[in-house]
Amino acid sequence: MILTPEGIETLRSQLIVSCQAYPGEPMRDPRTTAQVAASAVIGGAAAIRVQGLADVQFARAAVEVPVIGLWKDGHDGVFITPTLRHALAVAGAGAHVVAIDGTRRARPDGLSLQATVAGIHAESQALVMADCGSFDDAVAAVEAGADLIGTTLAGYTGERPKTDGPDLELLEQIASAELGKPLIAEGRIHTPAHARQALNAGAFAVVVGTAITHPATITGWFRGAMHA
Repeated sequence: MILTPEGIETLRSQLIVSCQAYPGEPMRDPRTTAQVAASAVIGGAAAIRVQGLADVQFARAAVEVPVIGLWKDGHDGVFITPTLRHALAVAGAGAHVVAIDGTRRARPDGLSLQATVAGIHAESQALVMADCGSFDDAVAAVEAGADLIGTTLAGYTGERPKTDGPDLELLEQIASAELGKPLIAEGRIHTPAHARQALNAGAFAVVVGTAITHPATITGWFRGAMHA
């Protein structure tokens, strides 16, 4: 299955589930990721988002919905699919959409965001999701040719405060600018109400990760509330 810009329309108002586990955790296994992804699809996920080449490969074999893939390399700065090499590897693993750092920060390989997006489009059949941290990032990402714009990095790049829940103000700002690309809400969407608010703020689709697929964090939320 090749996902075209027109095919993205099937994700309008839909839920995308991010299935990731951190290094060292019991669930950090591509087979587990694929099982979690398949379970999310049963629950109604219209697409999934996974991290790591093996996770992309296993997820592609387990589900029949679009797979958004990324490769985290490092922990600070530009580390979400930071270079064209990383991006092409993710596409080669089978991702329909490659999620990359979509900020205006310098990239480790020295390429511009525009050159990175152009390289992905030229050397693969994958679409590009730009993970942005601000309104200016979103504008720059659209100008660079990204196919989808995400608010994934809002609150993590120093340009905006880290909100307790989704950055609805940023979503509204980007949506009202009508940049012409699907706007994906991602980041700190912890409840069904948050997901609804994100759609109301103008999101094309909503990504939920931790609140669905990270049991260690969810358990901590409950325990914390019980002992507050």
